[in-house]
Amino acid sequence: MTFLRSFVPALSLAALLAQPVAAETLKASHQFPGGKGDVRDEMVQLIAREVAAANVGLDIRVYPGASLFKPKDQWNAMVKGQLDITSFPLDYANGQHPQFSSTLMPGLVKSHEHAKRLNASPFMKDIKKIMDDAGVVVLADAWLAGAFGAKDKCIRTPEDVKGLKFRSAGRAFEEMWAGAGASLVSMPSNEVYTALQTGVVDATDTSTGSFVSFRLYERLKCLTAPGENALWFMYEPVLMSKRSFNALDEKQKKALMDAGKKAEDYFFTASKELDQKVVDEFKKNNVEVITLNAEQFAKWREVAKNTSYKNFASEVPGGKELIEKALAVE
Repeated sequence: MTFLRSFVPALSLAALLAQPVAAETLKASHQFPGGKGDVRDEMVQLIAREVAAANVGLDIRVYPGASLFKPKDQWNAMVKGQLDITSFPLDYANGQHPQFSSTLMPGLVKSHEHAKRLNASPFMKDIKKIMDDAGVVVLADAWLAGAFGAKDKCIRTPEDVKGLKFRSAGRAFEEMWAGAGASLVSMPSNEVYTALQTGVVDATDTSTGSFVSFRLYERLKCLTAPGENALWFMYEPVLMSKRSFNALDEKQKKALMDAGKKAEDYFFTASKELDQKVVDEFKKNNVEVITLNAEQFAKWREVAKNTSYKNFASEVPGGKELIEKALAVE
């Protein structure tokens, strides 16, 4: 009986130890619509699914639509360890790290294939070191293309924007448009449709996805799509708090990085498909769609060199070297 009394508790303890450990939950936040086909949301959802399937004791809960943090608050939340994962336009953190504005700079990235080459360049190595030093890890690289358009004519060369009232997505682009002779109007992207309708603005630039989601095809006469000589690309990677990442075991870290690679591959294909969707949607709505040729692109880059690049080089520590490293990638 003494043997049995000591053996039963031992069996109970063994059974208890054999029970699966509850998965650790990571919080993922972003500003984009959830469950509506947004490629940035799908990147994060894909990572969550892949990590769950890896069965390493991790669960990722996704909070879309800025439901957990305001868009620009996500960077500091990651650095402090309050947020684990986010899909984040890196330029949003240019207040903390002005070098990040180089990732939304006119003419530095010409195409999706060019962006992929840039990811492996000394330029992005420098950007990622700043992120790493700040306490942020890159799970997946992602570059989203953009376009620009006007309600009365096509924009091909710098001469075409003289006198136009232009709403732009970022300071570097504002400097280029102003350098070409446009006057600038500042407003949130969700107000652009009405501003075009009422004549407050004549032209705008933004991501290709936003051109469709805000139905700007109803207000524009001509769209300059990305093509092979795009002016507008924004770096919007999936990032993770270094504090959160370092707290994981090696199997969990590997599962996250493997999932990030799959999400990166997905985004590369899906973002190109999104560009074509924009072209199709605008043509369907009788909007003229054009792309820049190499000569037209060169004219725009020259304006950018004399405005955006010049200002970035003079105002940002290491800015001149960053621009040179980016331009060195063919």
